[in-house]
Amino acid sequence: MRVRVDDVREAGTQHREDRVVTEEPLEIRLAGPGSHSRQVVVTMRTPGHDFELAAGWLFHEGVISGLDDVATVAYCTDADLTEEEKFNVVTVNARHLRRSPAARGMATSACGVCGSAAISDVFDHLTHAGAPSVGSPLEGPLVRAIPTRMRERQSLFERTGGLHAAALFADNGDLRWLREDVGRHNAVDKVTGAQLLEGVEVLGGVIGTSGRLGFEIVQKAVAARRTAVVGVGAPTSLAVELARKAGLGLAGFASTDRFVVYAGNDRFAL
Repeated sequence: MRVRVDDVREAGTQHREDRVVTEEPLEIRLAGPGSHSRQVVVTMRTPGHDFELAAGWLFHEGVISGLDDVATVAYCTDADLTEEEKFNVVTVNARHLRRSPAARGMATSACGVCGSAAISDVFDHLTHAGAPSVGSPLEGPLVRAIPTRMRERQSLFERTGGLHAAALFADNGDLRWLREDVGRHNAVDKVTGAQLLEGVEVLGGVIGTSGRLGFEIVQKAVAARRTAVVGVGAPTSLAVELARKAGLGLAGFASTDRFVVYAGNDRFAL
């Protein structure tokens, strides 16, 4: 979105045009065998890759376990929706429901697991998740390169400076998918959703993410049985606790010259 701004600097004020990232609500609806669609969550997101976001969110919540569980994903065509609203409502028709999600209401761009207060609740909900994938320990140069390699692919961030990103790397360092969004957790949902909707088994790999490493990011990585999560910021206490309990590698403050391992030391070649 283009806006007019006053750019105030010591040398003076410049009146110019700037770009800001678009933030709009996305309502995710779910229909299962023998049931009509109903709202399960509304999240503030950056438009784009909406079907991936919906599929990834449902996978991370344990509602679906793969592409075979999904019949269709489509924008809603309800007659009472305005033209603008039609592209802010996505309905997933599921062939099978692994569990029935509780309606969450509104999830902001800062909150992914709204309502989960205890780590035990997360494990109760991860009905399709086994232990995280085990591969060769991640070499230091690969881990340190993750932020730079992500930044090179963040085209929307380059234009606006207002987006987070998540990427899925294979254990050998290949960057498979990268998605940007106003919310880190949405970006992670989009990455897993892309993998799922392309018919690729959601298993293993390393999640790289911008910003802090919150509980919701680790929860989604555990649900997808990832090898590790690597971020440029610090983790929270609950993120560390969950990663350690789940056997997930967790590294923060990743940069070209360092990273700090908080959980899963055996996942990194230290």
